[in-house]
Amino acid sequence: SSLLYLLRVSRPRRTTLSTAAIPAAACRTVLAASLHSPLCCCRARGPAADAIDAPRGERQTMGDTAHVLEHPSGDGIKVTILPLGATITSVRVPDKHGNRGECVLGFDREEPYLGKNPFFGSVAGRVANRTANAEFSLDGKTYELHANNGHHHLHGGKEGFNRKWWAVVESTATQLTLALRSPDGDEGYPGTLDVRVTYSLPTENTLKIDYAATTDKATPLNLTNHAYWNLEDGGASSVDKHVIRLEAQFYTPTDDDSIPTGEVRAVKGTPMDYCSAPRVVGDGILECDQGNGADHNFVLSGAASEEGLRPVATLWSEKSGRLMKVWTTEPGVQFYTGNFLARIGVSVGIPYSKRAGLCLECQHFPDSIHRPHFPNIVLRPGETYTQTTVHEFSCAASQ
Repeated sequence: SSLLYLLRVSRPRRTTLSTAAIPAAACRTVLAASLHSPLCCCRARGPAADAIDAPRGERQTMGDTAHVLEHPSGDGIKVTILPLGATITSVRVPDKHGNRGECVLGFDREEPYLGKNPFFGSVAGRVANRTANAEFSLDGKTYELHANNGHHHLHGGKEGFNRKWWAVVESTATQLTLALRSPDGDEGYPGTLDVRVTYSLPTENTLKIDYAATTDKATPLNLTNHAYWNLEDGGASSVDKHVIRLEAQFYTPTDDDSIPTGEVRAVKGTPMDYCSAPRVVGDGILECDQGNGADHNFVLSGAASEEGLRPVATLWSEKSGRLMKVWTTEPGVQFYTGNFLARIGVSVGIPYSKRAGLCLECQHFPDSIHRPHFPNIVLRPGETYTQTTVHEFSCAASQ
């Protein structure tokens, strides 16, 4: 069965959702509270926030700019980040035998990141995911964006944040803060936007990503990291045998151009049900998106912690034993099964094949600027955008 969610609100509600699940009988009421709570908007209102200083980054060679995060013991994860696109180029995680191995897709050189690539490990923005017809209206004015996905706008346009050199603000053994200033009119967006992203390792096996942004004009904003995960071998094989569970009882169906229809539909009884129980990624994948696999936004339904973090997903590889748990302050996650990856990457010395990696893009919903009943993505002067996503790694005999 489906739910046509038609609630219209003029501004986010200031209540906090504390339930652990969304009962079907009350989904309209609870979705309203969830989608418009402070936990989803992730913006500080009230007194004007100080602008985030974001000096312009300078182009350098990858060898000079790649930053490695690792705890001194050397026993946990090892993360490599490139300021070009604020890109995660490598996440090496111990397997069940204690051997560290690659867990994300990517390139081993700078040049491919400047060319056409599927946003490997980069920050997508200003607005991640799709904006229908590459235009939007805000406060009585219409803005035209670059159409880089057919007639639509995808992940910030032709020269999105993934193609910008971010400036290094602070760098330690376990933390890296990068900053970017996006000028007024960048890719068609209004306002000068100052953005910071901080990658840190709070523990030996935890990767945390914190985002913050301010603007001098109202602008839509929706940031995410576009890492492709493969916990078995970093992309040498398919993720079809990975086991996943998504903490999402609803998703947003799309049209033939992958634009949300506006409906919020229950996953139960559909090929999109990765919530009821852990599920092998390849099971039923041919039933999704005309046989291409999953590329949909899921509405997170788990209870939030005091820090505003909701559970997103658990991903496990039986062969390596690696297990990854994800939490976020965002209201949704785009689950993409790498449907169009064939013959793109060279990081492991071979071309990547279809479904060599999968994405768990924590974000607001696609095309939210055209859907008033979706969570708000408009950032205004005096507000501070914040978002946190956490990845925790371990090894397990089963999920």
